[in-house]
Amino acid sequence: MDYKKLLEKAKKESPKLSEDKGRFEIPLAKGHIQGTKTIITNLQQIADQLDRPIEHILKYLQKELATPAEIKENGSLILNRKISSEEFNLKVKKYADDFVFCKECKKPDTKFKREGDLVSIQCMVCGAKYTKQS
Repeated sequence: MDYKKLLEKAKKESPKLSEDKGRFEIPLAKGHIQGTKTIITNLQQIADQLDRPIEHILKYLQKELATPAEIKENGSLILNRKISSEEFNLKVKKYADDFVFCKECKKPDTKFKREGDLVSIQCMVCGAKYTKQS
């Protein structure tokens, strides 16, 4: 094969990256405090934006916030204590730093793969790959 055909083949087979050149935004938590519980209504939107499984985010938040939590059928997160939106948003940002943004190039274009207790993260921009304990 000549160079141009190989280049076209590589373009077709390479993963599609976001065409949006705008800034990557993590949605802020929406919710309220009800008695002794905190209800976050947009956890699914946050998970979709981060492109991570909602269950993995839930496990991380439970550990970081030191509270049990559950996801309702409508996608709402119920935390079993009062938590300010600032604290919650900081933990979501920390999650993104730990499990979304590439450690090498700092881009959010990473793929997430769970292998038992380990999570591997591969950057689709620079090709870096690393594993973390989940």
